[in-house]
Amino acid sequence: MLDITTMRQELSGLYDLAPNPELAEEMSETYARMDRVVNPVDWATFAPYVAAINKLKAEKNAVILAHNYMTPEIYHGVADFVGDSLQLAIKATEVEADVIIQCGVHFMAETSKILNPSKTVIIPDMEAGCSLADSVKPEGIAEMRAKYPGAPVVTYVNTTAEEKAASDICCTSSNAAAIVRAMESDTVIMTPDQYLAQNVAQQVPEKNIVYWEGACIVHEQYTAKDINDFREWNPGTKIIAHPECPPEVVEASDFSGSTSGIIKYVTDTKPEKAMLVTECSMASNIADELPEVDFVGPCNMCPFMKKITLEKILWSLHTMGEEVHVDPELGEKAKVAVERMIDLSRELGL
Repeated sequence: MLDITTMRQELSGLYDLAPNPELAEEMSETYARMDRVVNPVDWATFAPYVAAINKLKAEKNAVILAHNYMTPEIYHGVADFVGDSLQLAIKATEVEADVIIQCGVHFMAETSKILNPSKTVIIPDMEAGCSLADSVKPEGIAEMRAKYPGAPVVTYVNTTAEEKAASDICCTSSNAAAIVRAMESDTVIMTPDQYLAQNVAQQVPEKNIVYWEGACIVHEQYTAKDINDFREWNPGTKIIAHPECPPEVVEASDFSGSTSGIIKYVTDTKPEKAMLVTECSMASNIADELPEVDFVGPCNMCPFMKKITLEKILWSLHTMGEEVHVDPELGEKAKVAVERMIDLSRELGL
């Protein structure tokens, strides 16, 4: 566990991290990417951290891979590559830097390490876990295989290396339907997200999809009543849901897609008003690129994603910790499932 007090004392002794309006003004080009959602006072606080992080990245030949759920100052200020789970998994195979700083949750850092066993992979807070990844164990996958002999196991990339290693192929929310459709068996096992599986079943009715009953604490909170009530109170708003939401929420929405799919939909259609039924930072991170869209309505915050902060990123670059390790034998097994997903996604043109 990080000792926050020690971290802050040491960082303040090495870097000038006091709020700095002059530096903030010098970095106005960076600020312009987020000024719709980050006020000038907060930017003056963030700017010294952003400057220090970007300087250390260059010195240590490091890149930052940031998930779409990161806060705007991370997403726009220090990330070298941003995206959803699939995009980050692919990018992890392409980066030439010696060090990968994974700004997301732990399973994402594990995936980067699995794909780059010789690189140093660091997560700024080892406690950035995932309720969905924790909802299934290899024993649960074995139980499903015994119940449905011969059925391939398609495991959501939002899982640990152990679960990936116990699976036949991985998927993300953006490619899940295509991956399942490509399986030769009539029956397909999906783990661990029951709602993603149920939503995929609507898209791939020719398959008998059986699933593990896990869920994401962010997306399972939404209900169809929430959506219908908001639509009644805010007519004309386009409601866009992530497929980790319950099927009745997806059905009540105007569009459903992965984080990258959501971004593409809003960018292409540019609705006057949009409600994103997903994690809070999604709308914030694309707001400045789409000034014509008014992002409205409630959202749910992922407490694990929010454990990643500028302060912790700076500390991780300064100390080169918390380094993520994966047992080599386990990593090789997990890599097979992840690479099958990447290869099939490319073959299918996803």
